[in-house]
Amino acid sequence: MVDLTVSAVASEPRTRSRKPNLRLVLSVAWIAVVILAALAAPLLAPHDPLAQDLMLERLPPMGFTGAEPGYFLGTDSLGRDVLSRLIYGSQIAITVALTAAFAACVVGSALGLISGYFGGWADRIISRLIEVWMAFPPVLFAILLVAVLGASLTSVILAIAVIDWTRFARVIRAESMVQSRMDYVQSAQIGGASRLRALFSEVLPNVLPTIVALLALEMGVAVIVEAILSFVNLSISTDDPTWGGMIAEGRAAIHFGWWVLLFPLIALFLTVLSFSQLGEGLKDQFDPLAR
Repeated sequence: MVDLTVSAVASEPRTRSRKPNLRLVLSVAWIAVVILAALAAPLLAPHDPLAQDLMLERLPPMGFTGAEPGYFLGTDSLGRDVLSRLIYGSQIAITVALTAAFAACVVGSALGLISGYFGGWADRIISRLIEVWMAFPPVLFAILLVAVLGASLTSVILAIAVIDWTRFARVIRAESMVQSRMDYVQSAQIGGASRLRALFSEVLPNVLPTIVALLALEMGVAVIVEAILSFVNLSISTDDPTWGGMIAEGRAAIHFGWWVLLFPLIALFLTVLSFSQLGEGLKDQFDPLAR
């Protein structure tokens, strides 16, 4: 009887650890759909996203009175297909999410590692720089940078990277300070490893899970910031489809075509939520105390 009880108790954590994280699965599934749409936009889009036809303006989505076959999500005030513009808009969202978040990750993580691991004057300078940088409202700072640099995709990516590196620097600095005091780091240095080698061989691998989780969260932030800049016409050309630009157009004509506003809002919400949940899910997966 005792053996059976002990066996059942011992097997319980193993069963629990194998339970799939539904939040993580759903987030990855939606992000995969958006990436697929971005990569295969010319194949998936039923119409040219820039083609205008005033004879087809404000057609409702399929299933509503007045809908036209082939225009599944309806058309906007210029007769452009909403679904096609939504699909092509995913290209901008994913491009910004990957490049801007990765740039912010590299800069912020590098400075955070240097600050937390080496300490001293490097830590003081980087810490003061982080404090000064975070004193500026991030969205207003991004708008100012894009306004100065000029509205373009490169300017948007640069602005997001410039304002968001502090998210990584603060967290990685704290993690590096903790890791640098661990016995295995001290043992590596006693064994003859230089401080720089110990940083890359001992500290970096242990803070890498945190960096990956932060990177996923930052991708969602990058998508929403790009949408805000598009909303105020500070992203790419207003003719090119972006989710933020579509939301701005739909907001101006919501009483005549609610679908022009609703569908890009849904796409934006689900994408940002999925990146956020992916980051939280990865953090839980990497943190043994959260399992």
